[in-house]
Amino acid sequence: MSPALDERDRIKAAMERILGGTAHASNGALTIVALAQEAGVPRNALTQRHLDLKNDFYERVNERGATPDAEARLRQKVVKLKETITSKNAELDRLRADVPALVRTVNQLTLENRQLREALAHPASDVLAFRKRRSPHPND
Repeated sequence: MSPALDERDRIKAAMERILGGTAHASNGALTIVALAQEAGVPRNALTQRHLDLKNDFYERVNERGATPDAEARLRQKVVKLKETITSKNAELDRLRADVPALVRTVNQLTLENRQLREALAHPASDVLAFRKRRSPHPND
């Protein structure tokens, strides 16, 4: 499929709208995806046919000192992921510290359980039977 004759013009107009903050057909993000959507062209029009316009767009974004939205979102995601990793590492350290105490507890309970089972299997005769006493009084 051949590109439309006015494709370059639509891309340039879309570039002006996005950089001017007046995007109509996209979310106005400073990305090639948004530029292609705003211009009504496939993304590969910018990545394959009109590389000069893509490069011009990125240069103008950089001149403005603006961080592209995709980069800003990725940076935020990286910060959140680093926080999650730090939190999970702390949790893992706590769990690792708990393991020896839990192992000792399990071993102690296993020993006590074994002792109780043995005691039930072989009851000791700790109970002594009392002999009936004879009363010193014969009428009792």
